[in-house]
Amino acid sequence: MRERAPVAVCAHGAGGGGWEWAIWARVFAARGWRVVAPDLLPVAEGLAATALADYRAQVQAWCAQASTPPVLIGASLGGLLALSVAAQANASALVLVNPLPPWGLPAERPTPPIVRWGSARRFASTRRAMPDADDAARHFAFRGWRDESGRVLDEARRGLAVAAPDCPTLVIASEGDNDIPCASSRRLAQDFRAEFREVAGASHVGPLLGRSAAGVAENVVDWLHLRLREGRV
Repeated sequence: MRERAPVAVCAHGAGGGGWEWAIWARVFAARGWRVVAPDLLPVAEGLAATALADYRAQVQAWCAQASTPPVLIGASLGGLLALSVAAQANASALVLVNPLPPWGLPAERPTPPIVRWGSARRFASTRRAMPDADDAARHFAFRGWRDESGRVLDEARRGLAVAAPDCPTLVIASEGDNDIPCASSRRLAQDFRAEFREVAGASHVGPLLGRSAAGVAENVVDWLHLRLREGRV
């Protein structure tokens, strides 16, 4: 390990916040890491005016403030953000959890300027989205959901040109992901020659908030430490 604590910069998914990484942060801290997991913020003009480029700039700024070349970790929308800035941010390694693919996704319906996942949230919806979590985790997530920019979601679904990462990359996919098909994450790993791991029975947010979350985080730290010993991180 380096003399200074290695840094992991974590980008959360749409409608979430840095709180999504609470379990991972505890696991990483216990293994000697410093975790940076801020909230993505709307621009001054408001959430409806916030664009994907605004979020990308925030993730780049988090990385620029790290004391060492950071490991960049992203989930869902945060995975696309992490992938898109990895080269500019000089990331030493990249971990993508159920990432939105850079080739985009079909839109099911027109997206309103503000998607009201927070202000109109229902606990029943949270329970359906987290079948692999206990009620404590569901209530924790329910309190944290926030509204999201429809513009950001539309831009992400249209796709984003990204360069292949030139650092060690791990893609993690949930077997039971109803938002980002496991096959999509497998394809991304193949396209970018990344390592791929599937989490059995996990939902879209399961690797971060479900019963498997601590174990997944431990496995990621093990993977990173192996890369450290190889001198690749």
